[in-house]
Amino acid sequence: MKSTKVKLAILSVLAVVSTSAAATGLVAIPAAGFTGTAYTSCNTTGNFGSSITTNPTTGANNTCAVFPANEAISPVAGFTLIANASRPVVMNNSYTGNVDVTVGSVTDRVWRNAAKTECIYGTKFVPANIDYWDGEVGTQYFEVNDIARGGFSGSGSVNAGYYVAPSTQVSPVYRIGRTYTSVQHRAYKYDNATNKAIVGTNYEDLPPSASGSTASINGEDSTIDATTAASTSAANQTAAVDSNWVDFTADAVWADDDGSTAPGTAMTYVQAACSSAAPATASNAIRLRQTAQEYARFIQVSVDGYVPPGGSATPTPSVPF
Repeated sequence: MKSTKVKLAILSVLAVVSTSAAATGLVAIPAAGFTGTAYTSCNTTGNFGSSITTNPTTGANNTCAVFPANEAISPVAGFTLIANASRPVVMNNSYTGNVDVTVGSVTDRVWRNAAKTECIYGTKFVPANIDYWDGEVGTQYFEVNDIARGGFSGSGSVNAGYYVAPSTQVSPVYRIGRTYTSVQHRAYKYDNATNKAIVGTNYEDLPPSASGSTASINGEDSTIDATTAASTSAANQTAAVDSNWVDFTADAVWADDDGSTAPGTAMTYVQAACSSAAPATASNAIRLRQTAQEYARFIQVSVDGYVPPGGSATPTPSVPF
């Protein structure tokens, strides 16, 4: 009974944080997802990175956005940095010829409040200027369209959001979901500015969760050229709710085929109940997904990451996705 009351009190605090923040601030991500979908919208400019995106400010385009002094400072007052790691992102699959290729790095951070009852888990991806696929014509950069972070099945409702430092060219977060599944989002065509701003046929900004996919990536695992109209089926635009995971949709790559390059993601955050125990690291707790917006293929690269007490990162990742 005592532990139940403590957990309810913590969740109550989390709810107050999110509801008092209006447009800016971390937003509540319920364990059961939202009405009909696992996702909620954040930055709605730029057609998920296919077009010109407007970064958040304190006055506009700021749903889910926070504005700490810098990336090392907690996005919520009263939290202190207690863990910080830089982790290499190493791809090894059929595209790399089954050899290790370091395609970027992940910053992994944990802040904790003074009462040692809540933690904030931060994640940021920075791509490398490297071609991971020697067998393909041109330079193939690993593009991160989603960051999925695991270990939250026992956390109940969490808060989540992101930070873009002023005057930086990084991707904002377009949506956040309580799901393991990253869902592809494509523009209608990639040949001109008008078509890049139009959503492809049957693509969903907020994928339905009913009878939803439980795969790591859902969509069309195929490339399309600039003049081909993107279309998909309803079944390839679903994502089941999974309380163990929080998914952030972005668009970060060293050089993007669609011309809207953002060499790095925002710093993303998940605020959840924790304890006085030292932060634990779980294998494959951070999953970076390339969901093939245009000329790429589906690829997932997994990285170890901090998790809440007792958290784990199931299912075991598959290669290449």
